[in-house]
Amino acid sequence: MKAISSSEQAASPKVNRLWIVIGTIIVQMGLGTIYTWSLFNQPLVDLFGWELGKTAMTFSITSFALAFATLFSGKLQDKFGIRKLIAASGIVLGLGLMLSSQVTSLGLLYLVAGVLVGYADGTAYMTSLSNLIKWFPKHKGLMSGVSVGAYGTGSLIFKYINGAVIESRGVSQAFLIWGIIVLTMVVIGSFLIREAVVTATPASAQGVRVKDFTVKEMLRTKQAYLLFVVFFTACMSGLYLIGSVKDIGVRLAGLDVATAANAVAMIAVFNTAGRLILGPLSDKVGRLRVVSGALLVTFAAVMVLSFATLTYPLFFASVAAIAFCFGGNITVFPAIVSDFFGLKNQGKNYGVIYQGFGLGALSASFIAALLGGFKPTFLVIGVLCIISLLIALWIKAPTVGTSGKSESSEEESRSKETQNKEGKGLRLNPQTKGI
Repeated sequence: MKAISSSEQAASPKVNRLWIVIGTIIVQMGLGTIYTWSLFNQPLVDLFGWELGKTAMTFSITSFALAFATLFSGKLQDKFGIRKLIAASGIVLGLGLMLSSQVTSLGLLYLVAGVLVGYADGTAYMTSLSNLIKWFPKHKGLMSGVSVGAYGTGSLIFKYINGAVIESRGVSQAFLIWGIIVLTMVVIGSFLIREAVVTATPASAQGVRVKDFTVKEMLRTKQAYLLFVVFFTACMSGLYLIGSVKDIGVRLAGLDVATAANAVAMIAVFNTAGRLILGPLSDKVGRLRVVSGALLVTFAAVMVLSFATLTYPLFFASVAAIAFCFGGNITVFPAIVSDFFGLKNQGKNYGVIYQGFGLGALSASFIAALLGGFKPTFLVIGVLCIISLLIALWIKAPTVGTSGKSESSEEESRSKETQNKEGKGLRLNPQTKGI
């Protein structure tokens, strides 16, 4: 494996990037285990007599804290360094889960399993993902797929591990064992990670480069808000389905509870598949093309769920399609943010756009409660998919010329040469030689 040249990354010339990939995979798999939370709801209800809805709210708090943490993860990385920050996050995450084994009230559960676990998870997630992308600027989609795919794989594997431990040891012991395993995984993975340093994004051969926007500069562009709308839509559709698919199967498709529950496993499989497939595909065909296709498929699927007479195969096909597209969009967006706003501050910039994840999860629940059902909510999601599709087809990255001056309009920035190469994709970021 070849080292990154000093012109591309201000990092050690002897770094073997394979270990960084392995370390990131280990970290992300440990972080992804929090998506097994639904396994703990009913056992906690049985143990303490809490209401199921209030118990399940813990994961909503976890998700919100996770998204909120990404706003500050970049600043913390600048202050402490990525290895120390990820290791500390793993320790806090593990301790939060271990402390959950001792709670006797919902308030304490919300604090340790919700706020503490979510914040630690989000901090390590954003920093390790962004760092891996910086190490492989030529393969951003692939590396995003590897990282986010590992996160999904962790939830798949630990669904069986945590389920077995709950069954054999009880829910309190399961929290303790889970915390020890995750702490160990994240800390070990952090030792293998090295921090990538991007000094600047140089001009391409065509004389066009992506400016390394700061967060404040990014927020002055219309592209930041348009990308937020697209990401918000993608997250709302996927997260609403993940949280409600069992009930959707029973009420809309007329399935029995056991059959509808199979959709939960299907979502996990197709969600992970979307991450592993669409990320690398975006390197070849273009990221916004992938997002546009995913939004179109999601629109078709929610229309089927809204208007079609649902059979067993039709229901599961629609669920699989939405889950696949959600996983893909989650994977492609980190690379899109770096394409638009540069690699240097990618973690901080993506942390802002990533708030669409938490808001998407909350908004879907509020819309469903307000409109009173699954079908009206699907219709709202469908409308948002069309709006976001139009944005994805139209939006272009803010670019600067070789002189460093910003281009004033879309027409001025598109030369005939660029138009001829639009279908092939124009690389705007520094490239490494080899993987």
